[in-house]
Amino acid sequence: MKLNCDLGESFGAWKMPVEDAIMPLIDQANIACGYHGGDPTAIKQALALAKRYDVEVGAHPAYPDLQGFGRRSLAMSADEIIAMLHYQISALHGMAICENTAITFVKPHGALYNDMLSCSNVRHAVMDAVGQFNAASLTLVMQAHPESKHFEDEANERGLSVRFEAFADRCYTDEGALVSRRKQHAVLSYEKALEQSERLISEGCVITENGNKLSLNVDTLCVHGDTADAIRMATAIRQLITQSSTTA
Repeated sequence: MKLNCDLGESFGAWKMPVEDAIMPLIDQANIACGYHGGDPTAIKQALALAKRYDVEVGAHPAYPDLQGFGRRSLAMSADEIIAMLHYQISALHGMAICENTAITFVKPHGALYNDMLSCSNVRHAVMDAVGQFNAASLTLVMQAHPESKHFEDEANERGLSVRFEAFADRCYTDEGALVSRRKQHAVLSYEKALEQSERLISEGCVITENGNKLSLNVDTLCVHGDTADAIRMATAIRQLITQSSTTA
């Protein structure tokens, strides 16, 4: 099991506070590409930090929605989605080269990430965009879901590999989606996030908002950098993953 975090999202005077402290704790950094957050300075600094700590780097592209932090769905055609993803991935790819590092995966952000699960047209456009990016061989990160095998087959048909992700700090519906952030229980407390992480690592499942057990095939766990106690949470989950790997 790997640990990842969404980073490089500071923009101008608005600063994300945890990047320096959380980078040494994670395996994979999902770095913003400027459409939901991340100005050039923040992106450059995140790439440099990732290189310093030997953290795998991926592009974290989004709908063009700085005001809404990429958490609002936009009606876009497949061609528009492909073009905007190529634009964002290319920007991060180029900046990574300048830092003498490379990107290896793509994890869509926010509403685009959620829309991939609920809308096949969006999902296929994202898969096509990542698969057609010829400058690097990239893996697509998607949310682990009861339909993961179907999603993996769709990606494989396009010559694309998939890495499935679960969220340490988010509550799940019975159907395998994330509970909307508009609901109070959507973001888990430190204690509940640690319980969920331990269950995912040891049992490959979560307990949904209605108390049901949901099995998930998970490759990597995400801690959000803007979650309260993010550093404390990432430190504890790092220890859980380390303990699991030594006892396996």
